[in-house]
Amino acid sequence: MKKKILVIEDNEQNLYLATFILEKHGYEVFAARDGKEGVDMAGSVRPDLILLDIQLPVMDGYAVARQLRTNAELSRIPIIAVTSYAMTGDREKTIEAGCNGYIEKPINPDTFLQQVEKHLVATGIKGGEE
Repeated sequence: MKKKILVIEDNEQNLYLATFILEKHGYEVFAARDGKEGVDMAGSVRPDLILLDIQLPVMDGYAVARQLRTNAELSRIPIIAVTSYAMTGDREKTIEAGCNGYIEKPINPDTFLQQVEKHLVATGIKGGEE
């Protein structure tokens, strides 16, 4: 069965690249383009992993992570921040908001899948198809 990944990202190029890489390796990808849509979609799709941009319209990634962590049915879904925020303290801020990990932008096509799968393994979820 394919693992489901929800990508919450408003930048079309980043969304396209992440979706292309993940689908090529057997993942089923769902996309949301703003924070509120991402929260709603997480509830309906129940993904195995969420890749979350921090700078989003309507509701930023920190608010999305905090809201998902307060929902008992969604609180166990691993959330990985995928963001260009790389200043001192930014990684800690994403973890405090409820993210399980952090991937820096720009997305590197050569290492992105490896980074995603590292987080899946760390949270007890295996790769694309099982």
